[in-house]
Amino acid sequence: MIETFLIAFTTLFATVGPADVAFLFAALTGKNTSSERRRIALKGTLFAGGIMLAFGIVGDPLLRLFGISLPALRVAGGILLLLISLDMVFVRESGAVTTTDEEEEDAMGRPDISVVPLATPLLAGPGAIGSIILLTSANAGEPLRLAMVFLAILAVLVLSYLMMLAATGIQRVLGVTGVHVVSRIFGVLLTALAVQFVFDGLKSSGLFG
Repeated sequence: MIETFLIAFTTLFATVGPADVAFLFAALTGKNTSSERRRIALKGTLFAGGIMLAFGIVGDPLLRLFGISLPALRVAGGILLLLISLDMVFVRESGAVTTTDEEEEDAMGRPDISVVPLATPLLAGPGAIGSIILLTSANAGEPLRLAMVFLAILAVLVLSYLMMLAATGIQRVLGVTGVHVVSRIFGVLLTALAVQFVFDGLKSSGLFG
């Protein structure tokens, strides 16, 4: 059970990127008061949690509806996570976990960024949603393992919320280099995990014997 939680937490930590979200949040709310930032962070986290929960619940039935097999999802999810992890290792922006320039420009003009772009695509982006569907589908029919996946989602969201509130202080302590070091460490772990997803998908597909 602990292994399921750790895999889910590592995957979601990497695809959500709490540190990146926190620093973008700090930049987007620079003109807001402390109470406004807390309200925006809480609202965005709750909305993101609702989105993630919805995909966690309907993800497996959705796959069956479209006739997508679990091995195919594992391979596709592994490739997506591999691309994200390589961007993390080389400290490059990834379209799966960050906003586009147009989205950031639009966000700057919004009085309330809690839903867009904070809840989605920053917190509940395509990378995170894909990972949640992959994790819940892989543990379908095992209530305790599914509970560990949802617990990991909650843990990452709580961590993201706390980091948003402390973004300015964290950035001052770690600096740009420190943030990149943390990102690279999780990127390496996610790379290995992504390759394992691909291996598991190919193994269970029946294509090789």
